[in-house]
Amino acid sequence: MTDALERDPEDRQRWIVDVLVEAFHPLIEADASAFRRKFRKMAADPFAFYRGSACLFYADVAPAADPWADERTGRVWIQGDLHCQNFGTYMNSEGVLVFDVNDYDEAYLGHFTWDLQRLAASLALLGFGKALSDGTIRSMIETLGRAYLGQVRAFAEGSRDHEFALTLDTAEGVLQDVLRTARMQTRIALLERSTTISRGDRVFQEGPGVRTLEPAEREKVLAAFREYIGTIPATKRLDPDDYHVKDVVGRSGFGIGSAGLPAYNLLIEGRTQALENDVVLSMKQGNVAAPSRVVPDPGYFSHHGHRTVVSQRALQAHADPWLGWCTLDGVGQVVQELSPYEADLDWSEISEPDEILPLLDQLGQAVAKVHCVSDADSEQSLVDFQTEDAILAAVGGRDEEFVAWLCDFGLRYAQVARRDHTLFVDAFRNGAIPGVGTG
Repeated sequence: MTDALERDPEDRQRWIVDVLVEAFHPLIEADASAFRRKFRKMAADPFAFYRGSACLFYADVAPAADPWADERTGRVWIQGDLHCQNFGTYMNSEGVLVFDVNDYDEAYLGHFTWDLQRLAASLALLGFGKALSDGTIRSMIETLGRAYLGQVRAFAEGSRDHEFALTLDTAEGVLQDVLRTARMQTRIALLERSTTISRGDRVFQEGPGVRTLEPAEREKVLAAFREYIGTIPATKRLDPDDYHVKDVVGRSGFGIGSAGLPAYNLLIEGRTQALENDVVLSMKQGNVAAPSRVVPDPGYFSHHGHRTVVSQRALQAHADPWLGWCTLDGVGQVVQELSPYEADLDWSEISEPDEILPLLDQLGQAVAKVHCVSDADSEQSLVDFQTEDAILAAVGGRDEEFVAWLCDFGLRYAQVARRDHTLFVDAFRNGAIPGVGTG
């Protein structure tokens, strides 16, 4: 990484603005108000800024020497935006609640270290926000790094990789509490938040961020949905009658990472006519993955919707059986279930090292899992080797050297992010980011 802390603040500020504009210019043009909201959220604190500026992270780290990246470990499947708030639960395709990495919108090919570096710096920012000492933050990153390498080694030496998961039976402490919270949620509760009963059937209800579609737009969405069905793996695809669309609406008002991306929700008839079995699907435009801006295009993906789905299946064991892609007005879309069983890891009440360190031991294992274990229906051919073997060969038994390198990066880049946050806020509030305005 070129040392951003040594750069003149004015030069660094111009660099920040240039990178953000290059990354988001088409979306800013399409919906400047959405990006004003995104940037106001990013202005809240250094961590929020870091979450929303993955493109800046890759612009900084991609040119840097990486002692752990070689011909293989420099092109593995990565989550792409791995910060400490991108973990949570999901119900896998076998009906088991799993705690894992979530949010695969930025997934792509890249250095396996990039995921770990981004996560390490986010932990340093988190620790700074909780007034933890640099020594404690270093212990946090060390715990993560050692757990990661330990689990990679376990995958390399074992033969039952797909059986490893952080579940109600295997998770401990905070993670088990998150899984229990997810288990208490129900499909009917999700449906009641977003739908209503009209003329004896369920339909979407009106509300903030919900848009009624004109007939022509609705038909285009339904045509895209029909295309999507063919992208579900045959082993997970239901009978054609199980894909009856009951209602469609436009959606907006997403979080920091999805600002300006058009989206739709589709209400699907469940496996029976009972109204509590209906399923809500999201159809959302695939965004340009931040790592793809610094990694040569492998020429494999039809569009970013296709890229997102292929990447998620390559990273997630037992992926969502509804996961697929399609095109709408020539633009790639990702389709997946809005699951009622998702619960994110909430760091707000996790503050003491005796809570944090055991948690990070499990997060390190979870990261190793996404790097090393794919869904059984993953048909990608871009990574044609065992990731765990490649990582261990690159590390070469120098575990403590690797962990120390990761700690040094995390602490240093968190300093960069804290200063960048101030520079970004000054640029934004003074109208220095073209096309966005200040409101």
